[in-house]
Amino acid sequence: MEPHIELKMLCSAVLLYDRLFQCPLQKLYLTNEPLNPSIESFMACCSVVRSHFVPEQDDHETTVEDSNHDPHFEPIVSLPEQDVKTLEEDEEELFKMRAKLYRFASENDPPEWKERGTGDVKLLKHKEKGTIRLLMRRDRTLKICANHHITTAMELKPNAGSDRAWVWNTLADYADECPKPELLAIRFLNAENAQKFKVKFDECKEEIRKSLEGTSNTDSANKVAEKLEELSVKDKASEGKKEEDKKETEKKEDEKKEVKAEEKN
Repeated sequence: MEPHIELKMLCSAVLLYDRLFQCPLQKLYLTNEPLNPSIESFMACCSVVRSHFVPEQDDHETTVEDSNHDPHFEPIVSLPEQDVKTLEEDEEELFKMRAKLYRFASENDPPEWKERGTGDVKLLKHKEKGTIRLLMRRDRTLKICANHHITTAMELKPNAGSDRAWVWNTLADYADECPKPELLAIRFLNAENAQKFKVKFDECKEEIRKSLEGTSNTDSANKVAEKLEELSVKDKASEGKKEEDKKETEKKEDEKKEVKAEEKN
């Protein structure tokens, strides 16, 4: 500590002692008793003055060190990292938006709409098969609450006249692993988001319709080719049979000629 600060502290302690006890400082030295109350009072004044001049840095530094202390403990058992697949690796994400999903519980009495979960609804297209499915997982738990393929027969209808909710039917929803028909409703934050979902949903339906038409055309072409091949095989078989019949007829005629020649001889 600097000398001028120590001098200020000493002077302040003397003044504090004089004002509190109305006793001159010289009286502190008139006695030889080690536990003189006057000396103890003066020391107390010094402590009070010191607390005003010198902040308690040690406690502050200890508090900062405690707050920054981050202990590290080695685990007793080390577990290897597991690569968990979501089965979305082979799919392309066409659409993603946050929404709330409901299902119509027809098994209840009376039937009612029940909330199924809140999370991101996705439209995913398989890279090889070309199929498109709707997938939705709940927040935090990531549990599936909707999982079904989009078909051309599906139609989004407004829910009770709302411009930010849609209702549709699916014949096979795999949210509970076992497929079962469901009447679902989805609600978005605003009408704009709901409209974006409908536009993308209809685009997916159109893409599926075109792929099905292309598949049907390919199948019909394959069927025609198979029929032509069958006809050609039949033609070849009939031609082969005709040749065999012709050879057999010629053979019989030769045998008759030989018999006649023997009879003449």
